[in-house]
Amino acid sequence: MKSALELKQVADDGKTAFGSGRYESAAELFRSAAQGYAALRDVVNAAEQQNNLSVTLLKLGRSQEALDAALGTDGVFAAVHDVRRQGMALNNQAAAFENLGRLDAALSAYERSAPLLGEAGEKEMRAVVLKAAAGLQLRRGKLAESGLRMIGVLEAREHPSFFERLLKYLLRLVQR
Repeated sequence: MKSALELKQVADDGKTAFGSGRYESAAELFRSAAQGYAALRDVVNAAEQQNNLSVTLLKLGRSQEALDAALGTDGVFAAVHDVRRQGMALNNQAAAFENLGRLDAALSAYERSAPLLGEAGEKEMRAVVLKAAAGLQLRRGKLAESGLRMIGVLEAREHPSFFERLLKYLLRLVQR
């Protein structure tokens, strides 16, 4: 059994492999780190590595495996009151659901992710999640809901561009 220090190195190696586009290698390293942390009963670090694995598997186009890796990790983070990682875990699940064509489940996960990320101060990530949710609403033909979400996205931006401010103004006009 590897020590926590050795597992941290494995996880760091996974991040390096991911950053250089070696996704197969990264996936194996994240899987190994997750299993090692689980063996040490370090559920929080195991869940973190499961989420890293999920993102990597999405890059590889293996959406069901990505979903399987991320499912339940939000509960681990909720138990330790880590709203940032809970929101990120839900976002990872949503992305996998979306890639699998399970749009209702994806939208639900995005909707649970956004307020958590906002609470954690992750404004830009929250905006990305809201934008993804608005895109799903648009794909489902729900234009009014999509417009409302886009207003939320634009309001979440800390420094909106001129175009974003103009778009927000136009969306508000359409909503009236």
